[in-house]
Amino acid sequence: MLERLNQALDHLEACLDREVDMTEVARIAAVSEYHFRRLFSALAGMSLPVYVRRRRMTLAGAEVLAADLTLLDIAVRYGYGSGEAFARAFRSVHGIGPGEARRTGAVLTAQPRMSFRVVVEGSTTMRYRIVEKESFRVIGKKARLPLVPEGINAAAAAHLESLNKPAIVRMKELAGQEPDGILSAVVYLTDSREEGAEADYWIGVVTGPEAAAEELDALDVSAGTWAVFDNHGPYPSALQELWRDVFTQWFPSNPYTSRTGPELLRTQPVEIGSETDSQLWIPVERDGGRAEA
Repeated sequence: MLERLNQALDHLEACLDREVDMTEVARIAAVSEYHFRRLFSALAGMSLPVYVRRRRMTLAGAEVLAADLTLLDIAVRYGYGSGEAFARAFRSVHGIGPGEARRTGAVLTAQPRMSFRVVVEGSTTMRYRIVEKESFRVIGKKARLPLVPEGINAAAAAHLESLNKPAIVRMKELAGQEPDGILSAVVYLTDSREEGAEADYWIGVVTGPEAAAEELDALDVSAGTWAVFDNHGPYPSALQELWRDVFTQWFPSNPYTSRTGPELLRTQPVEIGSETDSQLWIPVERDGGRAEA
């Protein structure tokens, strides 16, 4: 899989001076576009669109300083329909406009070309099982929160604290499916997993698809396959490390890819720094290409 990922990055690099067909990039990697975006974000620490923009502006920056082409010609070459749009993108990466950079010979910011290499890891075993689950519903309370890849997510903690006793009692009454008990569900709004990116965050319970409660929010989840990971360790660092390991170690080593759907997490007890027992549910699908290989 590592070789295919690097072939996909080679293709992406060759397309920086025109519109990048992400479907074709994912095809070269032999995974779905959804999974490629998520895997790239986990491995690279930035979203795919951010990487593409930084690489384009790195190449454009060299041409701006060389002064062989007009700024408009450079803008058009890298897919921008106007000098203003190009200047905004240029400034977002380099912190200075292209015109000023050309006049002053400013120091610019370079995004190196990325490639993925093998790092020997996996000394810690990962306990998991594959579950086929019919459609279900998560019933609880929803909030839109920023992602925090390391440490405490204060907004998530505040959302949990905001639940009143009647809501918790009602959720427990509705619970009855695996994973049992009160849990969290995360629906990512973009492929980015960078700090500050937003996601819909639910605290609720898993119920049958027909269950309802007027005072609570409902999230319908389609039938599908789930990879379920058991985890024990200090909260929340052990869980954040587990999520990282799932995408950087487990997916590249197993014949599955991620699919659209919420990630579910059941953790008890939820106390900062305490040893917790957790289950992380990731929606997956069989990687047909790798299964045949």
